[in-house]
Amino acid sequence: MKFLLTAINAKYIHSNPGVYSLKMFAESKGAAQAVQGDQNPWEDGLPCVPLGAEKQEEHGPYAGVTEKTARESHSMQVEIAEYTINNQMELILEDIYRRKPDMVGISCYIWNIAYALDLVRDIHKVLPDTDIWLGGPEVSYDAPQLLVREPEVFGVMKGEGEEMFAALLECYRTLGCTVRSLGWNEQKNVAAESVADSGRLPELQDRPETARVSEISGNARVSAFWHCMSQVAGLTYHGADGIICDQPIRPVMDMSRIPFLYPSLKGFENRIVYYESSRGCPFSCSYCLSSIDKSVRFRDLKLVLPELDFFLEKRVPQVKFVDRTFNAKKSHAMAIWKHILEHDNGVTNFHFEITADLLDEEELELISRMRPGLIQLEIGVQSTNTETIRAIRRKMDLKRLRYVVERINAGKNVHQHLDLIAGLPFEDYESFGRSFNEVYSMEPEQFQLGFLKVLKGSYMHDMVEEYGLKYRGKAPYEVLSTKWLSYSDVLRLKGVEDMVEVYYNSRQFLRTLKLFEQEFESAFAMYEYMAQYYDEQHLTGLNHSRLARYEIFHDLIGQKVEPEQMGVFEDALMCDLYFRENAKSRPSFALPQAPYKEELRRMVPELRTLGIQVHAEVLRSGEVLLFDYREKDRLNHNAKLTVLGRIEA
Repeated sequence: MKFLLTAINAKYIHSNPGVYSLKMFAESKGAAQAVQGDQNPWEDGLPCVPLGAEKQEEHGPYAGVTEKTARESHSMQVEIAEYTINNQMELILEDIYRRKPDMVGISCYIWNIAYALDLVRDIHKVLPDTDIWLGGPEVSYDAPQLLVREPEVFGVMKGEGEEMFAALLECYRTLGCTVRSLGWNEQKNVAAESVADSGRLPELQDRPETARVSEISGNARVSAFWHCMSQVAGLTYHGADGIICDQPIRPVMDMSRIPFLYPSLKGFENRIVYYESSRGCPFSCSYCLSSIDKSVRFRDLKLVLPELDFFLEKRVPQVKFVDRTFNAKKSHAMAIWKHILEHDNGVTNFHFEITADLLDEEELELISRMRPGLIQLEIGVQSTNTETIRAIRRKMDLKRLRYVVERINAGKNVHQHLDLIAGLPFEDYESFGRSFNEVYSMEPEQFQLGFLKVLKGSYMHDMVEEYGLKYRGKAPYEVLSTKWLSYSDVLRLKGVEDMVEVYYNSRQFLRTLKLFEQEFESAFAMYEYMAQYYDEQHLTGLNHSRLARYEIFHDLIGQKVEPEQMGVFEDALMCDLYFRENAKSRPSFALPQAPYKEELRRMVPELRTLGIQVHAEVLRSGEVLLFDYREKDRLNHNAKLTVLGRIEA
């Protein structure tokens, strides 16, 4: 039998470590057979077997399972199918159909739920005997109701999945076939509101369109299957006689029991590798589902450090830790940071999501010694409004946060990503502008403006009426307005977000932005002006080439400053253009360089031999600049800049 774990990712293939974790855990427990050519959880020479795996389990569905019996298991196979939301749905359906799975499991979250449910309905049409399962945060909080709304779904795996999935496979191994292949049909016409608090549907024995499993077969396998299913915590499913069975969420597991997900890097070449060293979050942010799970657990460092060595040995470009708050436990974070510093291969970058104000002087000193580009830090600020911070149940020392960010910036060796969330309680348009200015002044490498997602199961969802939250009815449930923020304000902030993404986060206009900001009372006012210009010129939502962005920015600036000032901005734009690359095309406002050809060759004799490796530019100010692409900054990737002198322009 084949269980196909399916991930429809928002951006990249191989960006859903969850499905890999389910597969590897099930195989390590002997609940599924490792397919030849797949990653082998028992591969020699790697720390992929979790702590204590050599010991025999005493209780539960894995009782009696050892490494030997795991190797000899042939009854169940697990495959992974990964796609993105940019793939055509009909091609995804075709691929799944050709794989001929007995069971399909789909990972669901806010960015893919609409695609997933559309796919479920079509899978059932072409593979009617296939049992379909869903899992993930988007389906874990109203599972019984979802089974009523989506009768093609046989069941939902709620919460943490590894142990639950392995136990589910054991149930199917007992049955030896799918439930739908027995002739079981879903009940399609029961309203969601008919689901009782217990999660049970009305008895369906009086409905002739539904065939009851108990009447189809009374053999021992079927009875054993339903009994096995009833023992698996975390499952919600269509049971015998049309009853929806809703099992309680299972207790969280020991992180060290999970096998290493990458015993080989086959299929992961030149890709971001996602890694998990902890689960749970110590904070209670009202908008976040991670706050529900207070059980923060850490993977044993005896496993973590050798696993990181494997990535370093293979010279993986980037390892992205998916830990919700990496530095929640100082000793854990310090051990990992010291290790990657001491074993730095000069190539691999490590990404961490941290709480900046928790970092102490010892941690900051360690970070200051790291190679430029060794680590990058993602820091959620969300707001600088103290009333807002209290309302979202966030604990943050803003003064300390600023100190830490500026201290790290001073080292010029760490990429920092800071973000804000618009639509939070007590944050109106003016207040958000102040938050924007304060965070922007910290000069992070990336500055993200996000919008509140009102997620089912979160405290924010419970406060919808009190906060006057209006949000989209479908995923991602993004805020439309609040008591403090109108829909018109939200649209204005969307424009600001676009300008920040295009001009700041691209890192292609930094010199010009610093200069242009001086024309406004604040950075936020500058981006407001830019967004308004884009809107008036009907430029919003269009794809523009890099060179076109320079032309647009030039014309935008010309609407604000006097003509005699434009030379300074044109020089800044040309510097920004050549900082990143030796561009073949030049903007229309560029100073012609032909009159200075001979003088430049005299000043830089190697221009003829070095070709695109260097570029010399005479500015309108007369300054002569040399951009050397052989010596790029390791953090921002800008060319080395040398001022060669002046030429009368």
